[in-house]
Amino acid sequence: MPSASELPARVAARSRTEARIRTDRLSGRFVFIVQCGIGAALAWWLAKDVFDHPLPFFAPVTAIISLGLSYGQRVRRAVEVMIGVAIGVLIGDIFAHLFGSGVIQLLVVIMLAMTIASLFGAGLLITIQAGVQAAIITTLVAAPGQAFTRWLDAVIGGSVALIISALVPATGLHRPRQQAARVVDEIAAILNETARVIRTDDTALATRTLERARASEAMLVELQSLASEGVAVVRLSPFRRRHLPGAQAISDLLEPLDRSIRNLRVLVRRAAVGTKRHEVVPAAYVALIDDLARSCADISRELHERHAPVAARAGLRRLGERSAAIDPDSGLSGEVIRAQVRSMVVDLLLLTGVPLDEAGGYIPVSGRPTDEGDGEGDGADEDESTPN
Repeated sequence: MPSASELPARVAARSRTEARIRTDRLSGRFVFIVQCGIGAALAWWLAKDVFDHPLPFFAPVTAIISLGLSYGQRVRRAVEVMIGVAIGVLIGDIFAHLFGSGVIQLLVVIMLAMTIASLFGAGLLITIQAGVQAAIITTLVAAPGQAFTRWLDAVIGGSVALIISALVPATGLHRPRQQAARVVDEIAAILNETARVIRTDDTALATRTLERARASEAMLVELQSLASEGVAVVRLSPFRRRHLPGAQAISDLLEPLDRSIRNLRVLVRRAAVGTKRHEVVPAAYVALIDDLARSCADISRELHERHAPVAARAGLRRLGERSAAIDPDSGLSGEVIRAQVRSMVVDLLLLTGVPLDEAGGYIPVSGRPTDEGDGEGDGADEDESTPN
């Protein structure tokens, strides 16, 4: 528990952190917010001034709803939302025009709109939007002369959103690369903590580090989403098509990063096991972990600088050569750790663009086959490293 004198400093630090998080969140959403504003205003202008609708409420609403979706599937899902809104508005308009509004009418029109959407093969998103918009239409009775104009307003708003989605993606293409750099940064940090675990025999830190290694999977999942979104954006937007090679290059990082994180979890788990059992892990093996972390830092720096991560290759090659040396005093956990370092060297070489066959050639064969993993089902595949 912090003392009274430490409390103001901790509160100030926490406030600065919260402010930075909120500022980063706003920065990440700013382009999206601008797009929603422009899309809503444009949809309103088209419906009101071009199509002469006196109160085109559904045009800006549909534009905002359609834009407020993940931009990787944004165009497809914007189409779904537009269709769902249009179906709901059309059914609601027809029903309200014929039968008026009320509790029974609301019940029937929602069920009818969602049923028709489902019969047309709509997904859940379209079906829900159909029901929501039908409910709004039924409860907001149209003014004289406005019947069925609201359906056209919904189509106008959805069309504006589609154009904006295709031409001006909500999120910059730099985000997948930044996320890839963060993933590699996290790998480096976990490796540094693992080396500290081994040096200090800190079982509590070992447990926390293992939990952190397992949690790193979420960062990779986010990268997978961003990478697929980035490729989708450049394929859909004629103004971004020239960026396809760069977007695809980031997408190609996913497999070696996934393999590296799997090998990392095995390495951290064996470090935790070795610490609890007081097994011997030679200092040379801990130095391998340190150097592997430095190579990860080099890769991350180049990714942040928007360069191909090639500068780390030389260090990884030297690390692969050093990893072939077996210390006869090492325990089982030490040998598994050395094995996982070797596998991660291959993974990171792949990350820098070295072909698999060539990457395996930089890992010399050791004196005896001791690095086959710990049998816990979470480590390297057999083809991820050369035999020792």
